[in-house]
Amino acid sequence: MSPSVLFVCLGNICRSPLAEAALRQECTHSALNIIIDSAGTGDWHVEQPPDERAQAVAARNGVAIGHLRARQVTTSDFHDFDHIIALDNQNLRDLTAMRPAKAAAKLSLLFDHVAGRAGEDVADPYYGGEDGFDQTWAEVTEAARTIRKWLEAG
Repeated sequence: MSPSVLFVCLGNICRSPLAEAALRQECTHSALNIIIDSAGTGDWHVEQPPDERAQAVAARNGVAIGHLRARQVTTSDFHDFDHIIALDNQNLRDLTAMRPAKAAAKLSLLFDHVAGRAGEDVADPYYGGEDGFDQTWAEVTEAARTIRKWLEAG
């Protein structure tokens, strides 16, 4: 059975689609067959494409994300995914609060998968400039590498 990962941030137009793209890119260099998606805890951007700055940084790194559309986390996600990975502590708290009692998904924070960074948030680049998106891409790419290795190890 293929492992499945859902990345979650607030609006699903910056950090989580970049994390989704980074893990997809990382898995192209692997035999790992994985289901990857992203969502937001908020509903402000549902059906919108990722932020143009997120699309630009992904494109500069060889990944197209313009086809993605924001969606909100649903109760079924907690049953459909093995791992739901929040990009910051507030979203992790929100996910924990909305998690159904018999949910199968394991909740974690993105940086809990990176040595020396457990408990840290991926900064939200939405209100900043291009450099914030470059930093987010670097962070989610680092995490994607370690998540791929972790999933391969089984």
